[in-house]
Amino acid sequence: MARQERAIRTKLAILNAAAAVFDERGYEAATIGEVLTRAGVTKGALYFHFPSKQALAEGVLEQQFAGVTIPPSASKLQTLVDTGLVLAYQMRRDPMVSAVARLSLEQDMRAEFGTKALTEWIQATEWMFSEAAAQGELLPHVVPAESAWLFSGAWTGVQIYSSMLSGREDLEARVVSLFEHLLPSIAVPAVLNSLVISVERALELGAESERLAAEAAEAEV
Repeated sequence: MARQERAIRTKLAILNAAAAVFDERGYEAATIGEVLTRAGVTKGALYFHFPSKQALAEGVLEQQFAGVTIPPSASKLQTLVDTGLVLAYQMRRDPMVSAVARLSLEQDMRAEFGTKALTEWIQATEWMFSEAAAQGELLPHVVPAESAWLFSGAWTGVQIYSSMLSGREDLEARVVSLFEHLLPSIAVPAVLNSLVISVERALELGAESERLAAEAAEAEV
């Protein structure tokens, strides 16, 4: 049991170190040596869990939704909003979330990893829109697949602009503005008026998601 716990902790340390390096330097410039230094593990330990830099990047990309914890809500549109707010919060504070965004958008990455991270994000958004439509939360003209593509692309554009222009310092506020501009075009008025969309909610939910993720990580070991 102690050996298994050490293995899990070592793997998590390697993933976190890799995420930090990928986030700062990108995939091509990142080196195994940098990851080893950050993680404080031996080369043998790293290669036991991840036999190559590509495997490391794949391990990071698989964490796309791992740390996202959203409170239950009767409204699927509120769930969509809360997901976007928590991701905005985490992207500023968690190298793992930021690294997933950088890796999924790097042009050179598509040749090796394809577009899995992007398509999974679009599919998750489409699922929420489909559930919202089934509950009568969307206007009659809304096509979940089309709205999912548009919202996902808009969210990605907002985070890129925020990163380039302010180092993501305004990301939560920009995501709030995004939802305030786009949701009136798809949500029925009664649902729209009930949604809570604010920077304060982003901070509250983000802090709670961090706490729950830390508890879950501790429980694994």
